[in-house]
Amino acid sequence: MNEVSKLIGQPLVIDNRAGAAGAIGVEATRSALADGYSVLIGSSSAVSVAPFLQKAVTYQPLRDFDLIALVALLPNVLVCHPSLPVNSVTQFLAYARNKNGDTKMASAGLGSVSHLAGAALQVAGGFESLHVPYRGGSQGVASVVSGETDWVLTPAPAAMSLVAGKRLKLLGHSLAPAHHPLGNTPSIGSELTGFEFASWIGLMGPTGMPASVVSLLNKTVGQALQSPSLAKALETHGAIVKSSTPEEFRTYLTKDLDTTRRAVQAANVKPE
Repeated sequence: MNEVSKLIGQPLVIDNRAGAAGAIGVEATRSALADGYSVLIGSSSAVSVAPFLQKAVTYQPLRDFDLIALVALLPNVLVCHPSLPVNSVTQFLAYARNKNGDTKMASAGLGSVSHLAGAALQVAGGFESLHVPYRGGSQGVASVVSGETDWVLTPAPAAMSLVAGKRLKLLGHSLAPAHHPLGNTPSIGSELTGFEFASWIGLMGPTGMPASVVSLLNKTVGQALQSPSLAKALETHGAIVKSSTPEEFRTYLTKDLDTTRRAVQAANVKPE
């Protein structure tokens, strides 16, 4: 956010509101004055997922917030144990179908990104795997490394060092085919048409912000994202820069909420 601060010519105060998978910070932003001085760096887990999984969450993202700009997309990666006789998404899908449910999918826990992404992949790919939830992403990924489970669709930072060490086999990423976050690694959607399950970061504010303020913030974020240092910082965490207009962000979020809803249904996770 230092780049944004420089461009608008005033300091920014970061107020980290931890808890409830980010929902507390989202709720605080919803109730703030819509004057442009209180905005949210929102994430897919807090904005798209929390309303489906937490009974206490009452905000509706498309109704309660003005969308300013997407900032970044974060891919999940499909990785499997090196012993699996597959080297592509297509081969993996054929293998999993032929196993008739006799494969094991790891996740970071019920309702986690890896759980929902994996459930969505099973529906799209026409196969079933036994879900084995763990207490956190690192434990889930470690189970694939050890062979306790067969595969996981997990945020890229959790797996890429293990891929580099040949302890996991990388088959594809979950962004749309137009994106290339991991060099020559193909997207799952290039072999399983239409599949996409990305996480994202975006800038949002309370609904009712002046259009001129939304426009100014959108322009400022777009300029900040052209900074090589900011782009490099995002890429270090496996993200890619994805600036947008407010309208494009709304279109993207609308699609993402629908994808999340269907994934929650596929995973059979009930709100708590």
